[in-house]
Amino acid sequence: MLLLAALLIFCISACGRKNGQENKEIESGQSAAENLEETEIQIFLAASLNRVTEELAKEYQKLHPEVSVSCNADSSGRLLTQIQEGCTCDIFFPAAQTQMDQLEKDGLIVDGTRQDAVKNQLVVITGKGSGTAVKGLETFGEAASIALAGGSVPAGRYTRQALMNLGILEKTQDPASITARQVQKALGGTEISEQDNVSKVLLAVVEGSCEVGTVYDSDTYGYEKELEILQTVSPELTGSIVYPIAQVVNPEADEAKSRAAREFISFILSDAAKEIFEAYGFDTSAMQ
Repeated sequence: MLLLAALLIFCISACGRKNGQENKEIESGQSAAENLEETEIQIFLAASLNRVTEELAKEYQKLHPEVSVSCNADSSGRLLTQIQEGCTCDIFFPAAQTQMDQLEKDGLIVDGTRQDAVKNQLVVITGKGSGTAVKGLETFGEAASIALAGGSVPAGRYTRQALMNLGILEKTQDPASITARQVQKALGGTEISEQDNVSKVLLAVVEGSCEVGTVYDSDTYGYEKELEILQTVSPELTGSIVYPIAQVVNPEADEAKSRAAREFISFILSDAAKEIFEAYGFDTSAMQ
């Protein structure tokens, strides 16, 4: 009887210690979650990244519910100007190296954070069933109207570069400086509707206001019923289309905000993010 009583006391004591330890662990976990400092990061990203980044942000917030992600999507050139003029930004994610190079030259990139994220390709598109005579950039001038991104927009610059390499436009050191009027003249007077970002080029063709246009391959994701890809332009004509990402110097950022920006960039370069990028038509071979 004494042995049985001793065993019963030992079991009760052990269970009490175990339950107490579990309660402390739960309380500790709750306390850690409650102590996470809420913060918000501002991401300036190329218009062609808008849809995929919205999904990436949702996945990131599952891991970091304390972080709010705000996206400002526009042409990379316009975003660069906004950052240079002092707009609050934590991460820059443009569609070309040119804008990132300039921001780094300005001393506005946090050292060691710049990485190449994804690649893309330029495509010539038309509305489904448009009956266009255009087969690609070589026959661009046969269209009645063309939607073309401005020269400061990477997609517009890549298009001008390709037309230069095809001998349609005269060669210049800076393709971005070629005006829409110059493109129009080189194409024999075809109407050019110049747009200030690639998303607007896409919509102009989808809505039928322009017969053809040039966008990125990833932009056509979800528009398979509305669009036809006439040509996937070779990188030999456009040059390599790489999207870099980096943390921007933000004097107003505290440690929580800076940490969240670094963690978001790490997430963008993760295997989980690769799957999402690839689902949207991006090439992730640029990631290290």
